[in-house]
Amino acid sequence: MNRNIIVLDTTLRDGEQVPGAKLNVRQKVEFAQQLKRLNVDIIEAGFPASSAGDFQAVQEIVRTVGDAVSVTALARAVKSDIDAVYESIKLARDPFIHIVLGTSNIHVEKKFSRSKEAVMQMGVDAVKYARALLPHVQYSTEDASRSEFEYLWQTIEAVVKAGATMINVPDTVGYAVPEEFGELIRKINDRLKNLNPDVILSVHCHNDLGLATANTISAIKNGADKVECTINGLGERAGNTSLEEVVMALKVRENYFGCSTNVKTTEILRTSKLLTHLTGLDVQVNKAITGENAFAHSSGIHQDGLLKDKQVYEIMSPEEIGAESMELILTARSGRHAFKNAVEKMGFEAGDPEDFERLFAKFLELADAKKEVYDHDVFYLVTQHRKLEPNGSLYELESFQVVTNDLYPTATVKLRKGGETFKDSSVGDGPIDALYSVIKSLTGLDVELKDYKINSLSRGKEAIGRVNIRLEHQGRTYSGRAMDTDIIKASALAFLNGINAAVLDSASEG
Repeated sequence: MNRNIIVLDTTLRDGEQVPGAKLNVRQKVEFAQQLKRLNVDIIEAGFPASSAGDFQAVQEIVRTVGDAVSVTALARAVKSDIDAVYESIKLARDPFIHIVLGTSNIHVEKKFSRSKEAVMQMGVDAVKYARALLPHVQYSTEDASRSEFEYLWQTIEAVVKAGATMINVPDTVGYAVPEEFGELIRKINDRLKNLNPDVILSVHCHNDLGLATANTISAIKNGADKVECTINGLGERAGNTSLEEVVMALKVRENYFGCSTNVKTTEILRTSKLLTHLTGLDVQVNKAITGENAFAHSSGIHQDGLLKDKQVYEIMSPEEIGAESMELILTARSGRHAFKNAVEKMGFEAGDPEDFERLFAKFLELADAKKEVYDHDVFYLVTQHRKLEPNGSLYELESFQVVTNDLYPTATVKLRKGGETFKDSSVGDGPIDALYSVIKSLTGLDVELKDYKINSLSRGKEAIGRVNIRLEHQGRTYSGRAMDTDIIKASALAFLNGINAAVLDSASEG
């Protein structure tokens, strides 16, 4: 009989720690709804104690999908963090508190400056407090792969006796290799099953050496019941274990592993695309499972083999991950039902009837202009339609003009902030430099552009362009994204969105 592996998605917590990947509440809820369609077992929705915004986002995710998916959130081993997690997730159908505390010598000595016994007691006290609030508590032994085994086990034993119902073993800095990590999990699993067979053993691997998926698979083979992953392997530094790689490895090699998951694999590519759209972080083209070239074959030998039998060079079909339904081609004649279906397939809710009618009217306008509307266009329509209401403390683009030549590229911009308007002109090395120079001058913010990317999101001369920028302000990185058929306008809006993110951050601290 197949062993079922529990899948926890931490894209909205660990994945969001990537510089520039910060999502607003609405975007987080949209993504959580898609994770529900993907049928992950658990969503780790955030780190509520980190900010009021994160607390609100976790609450909203619980309210939206908490009736169908187990929801957790992260806490350090301190009472205030645990309280924040409890208050934000308590209304979910199956909530649990996730506590993390280091067990390696470098964490104990450098991070906490306490004795091992004192750190262990912190963990025990935290678990006891959390168990008084909820029946399920997960305890993560941070940096487990660099910990002394006996101290690691003593910690696990102590927190299980204190009431922990899940033990998570992280390879926090991506230091482990598969054989070594598998052996560590085997030893822990043997002892844990003797101590309390009902406790779930989990793993959380990072990809610093490119081994996160291999380490996770090795852990499953050696007894891990649960895996923590992110979509597209998103995560700080080199990222986390890629959910789609683990799930498809178990599916394709089911006879070998004897394991399966509840994940609806036909939603994998849609989830990956949605995350790319929301964060602006593209997937490398040769990325396993979700890369653009994952199912592309250019070699003549490969093409010949595929024409004779797909199994010659394909171990899984594009249809298994939902690739066959990603290219949505709509026209003005497609009608409401087809458009609604396209909106929902992109991972969005259709909304109330009145709001949907307004969205459909915008679709007809775009369809008349473009003739053919693709999935990227649908995403553009919905996100533009559902932009947050204007905020009096933020800058809005009222009008602009850019003149480009090889002597003095010039930009003139008019911004609005609340009831005030600001207008100025500037020259630059090129049209975008001139545009950004005048926006910096008008807002008075000392920001430095770190990254500028532009992509075409659709086809034809009316294609929508997406601009992603990263800028730095007072040592912090902010991202800005915008889409428009006018790439100069998209560039201005993306830069302004990044500046507004910095403004909001400063206001929340002030």
